[in-house]
Amino acid sequence: MSCMNNHLVIMAGGVGSRFWPMSTKECPKQFIDVLGVGRSLLQLTFDRFKEICSPANVWVVTNKSYVDIVKQQLPEIPEGNILCEPCRRNTAPCIAYVSWRIKSVDPCANIVVSPSDHIVTNVKEFERVIKGSLDFTANSDAILTLGMKPTRPETGYGYIQADMSLPSSANKEILRVSSFREKPCLQIAREYIKDSSFHWNAGIFVWNVNTIVKAFREFCPSISDIFESIDAYGTDKEQDEIDRKFPMCDNISVDYAIMEKAKDIFVYPADFGWSDLGTWGSLLQLSPKDADGNSIIGSDVSLFDTHNCIVHTLGDNKIVVQGLDGYIVAEGKGKILICKLSEEQRIKEFSGE
Repeated sequence: MSCMNNHLVIMAGGVGSRFWPMSTKECPKQFIDVLGVGRSLLQLTFDRFKEICSPANVWVVTNKSYVDIVKQQLPEIPEGNILCEPCRRNTAPCIAYVSWRIKSVDPCANIVVSPSDHIVTNVKEFERVIKGSLDFTANSDAILTLGMKPTRPETGYGYIQADMSLPSSANKEILRVSSFREKPCLQIAREYIKDSSFHWNAGIFVWNVNTIVKAFREFCPSISDIFESIDAYGTDKEQDEIDRKFPMCDNISVDYAIMEKAKDIFVYPADFGWSDLGTWGSLLQLSPKDADGNSIIGSDVSLFDTHNCIVHTLGDNKIVVQGLDGYIVAEGKGKILICKLSEEQRIKEFSGE
């Protein structure tokens, strides 16, 4: 199997409510230049796969509302590779749809599934791990997930426990999964990071198209039956069929539907500067800071007597902050948020959106 069979699936349907007011339902965070580098998170995801697969083999699954934004931001990919979910049904139906669609054009496809809004700081190491993962799944019936080396007792991520005694014969870095663990409380998270067998579940999956289709047939037939029944893939009737049948799918994650049931599940422990960029606090951790611990993203921001804050503006308005410690100050879409970092989980409640 050649690299011509490598495909990338980018899941880009989320609404990013925790990054209000920068991120809104009309234009969620994956389509925004969150880091102030001139590229949106979606574009940065596309960029780091340039050495791995052709733009012709890049697929984006998104909401109908965002198709035009995807076309504008990723003109390199064929319009037919932008797949529209008529409604939100979690990751299992999303992955099933794109898997059957890819299988219709490339029965030997080797696929990486990636969220659209994650950050990777060491792209070269990322490329090495992904290429190693694709080599592994091209020659086996394995389902592979990436496990990130934990750097703190994080309660917002799921964890993967690897069987450290069972490395793969094909790649000694790849291990069998012992178990998947739900998001832990702080005490349990502290225990996890003391144990080198535990890794953060990054939600990045690698598999051969035949492997994942077979897994859906075995472990989630209610979903596989829906996509098996569609014979219009790649035609002008495909969207009508999807609009009619996709809402029939169970609302279930691929972790519950497949990963926790299948037997040949492997994890590739990796360390390439990963973050899921889920909150303003995670952006502060990732961004360069001044001597007072502040991160500034914006063209005209002045801080006085201010410490450990993130200040983010997408516009040209002058922002002046005095006397704050541990706050988010964010301006976007004509709205302003000033919120304690310790209270950021309540942003959706505060915004009323």
